[in-house]
Amino acid sequence: MNTLQQVKTSPSLDAIPEPTASTRLASPYVDLPRDVWADMAASTAVVLNEATLASLRGIGDPTSTDDVREVFHPLADLIMQYSRNASHLYRDSNAYLGLEAERTPFILGVAGSVAVGKSTVARLITELLRRSHGHPKVDLITTDGFLYPNSELARRGLLERKGFPESYDTMAMLQFVIDVKSGLPEVQVPVYSHNVYDILPGFTTVVHQPDILVIEGINTLQLPRPVPGTRASMLSMSDFFDFSVYVDAPEEYIRDWYVARFLSLRATAFQDPDSFFRKFANLDDAAAITKAYEVWDNINSPNLRENIEPTKVRATAILRKGHDHSVERLRIRKI
Repeated sequence: MNTLQQVKTSPSLDAIPEPTASTRLASPYVDLPRDVWADMAASTAVVLNEATLASLRGIGDPTSTDDVREVFHPLADLIMQYSRNASHLYRDSNAYLGLEAERTPFILGVAGSVAVGKSTVARLITELLRRSHGHPKVDLITTDGFLYPNSELARRGLLERKGFPESYDTMAMLQFVIDVKSGLPEVQVPVYSHNVYDILPGFTTVVHQPDILVIEGINTLQLPRPVPGTRASMLSMSDFFDFSVYVDAPEEYIRDWYVARFLSLRATAFQDPDSFFRKFANLDDAAAITKAYEVWDNINSPNLRENIEPTKVRATAILRKGHDHSVERLRIRKI
């Protein structure tokens, strides 16, 4: 019996009702404790040294070499299996349809709340995929570049809703992923600066036909929106994903991480005279904590509950974190 067969399949997800005596609802996921998942890592696991790992971590993120070996290396192995199989499928289906596409890039989405550590997860996965067998060309972009500029958000009355679905140019995101998936030689992405808190006019990141594209953002798994005045739904960016990861944790943990990050930024990035957040740099601890909770309660928490967490069940893999930021369990979609 293999390892997967030994693990009890998760009976439910947060969004799926618990089975009762009269109804047995199977879960589309297999639920794996970390130690079982770690046993699946290949014996030839890629090792990232401490200097490389430090360059990939986000602020306050304690991801360790043990985390890389036990969690992220087997995840990268699984993603590469999906990528190889997708490549064969695209090649065969293109041949059947008489299309001459060179190759169809594999697209991986990474989603989760603000401050949950999804950026670190996306960078780690990207680095491990680049070092995997065959050394595929892997690009990483964030959806921040598709936020409307502050001037446009102000015109629409959305400055206080920044980060909510309506603050993004969803049609531009959709066109971007279609262009990449179609194999266009170059596809441009606007550049967003967290320092100035706005899109940088005239700056773009160019994606050049990667083998794998990693797209990270709070909104990567957003549900399709209805077409106004009709019963139809629009396409969504995630319709073109081949694999997706949701980084999960209880909200009270994420809130604590957000406050800790705010305090850290107060002493670092907020000190930059050009920073949009310079006004918070000289707050004392009590005022800074109060401000961080205010932002969380009024913006980040409603967005998480209304728009981000409900997309969790669309992910291929869900990484469940404990209070120390370490991944404790994984749910992998089996059907």
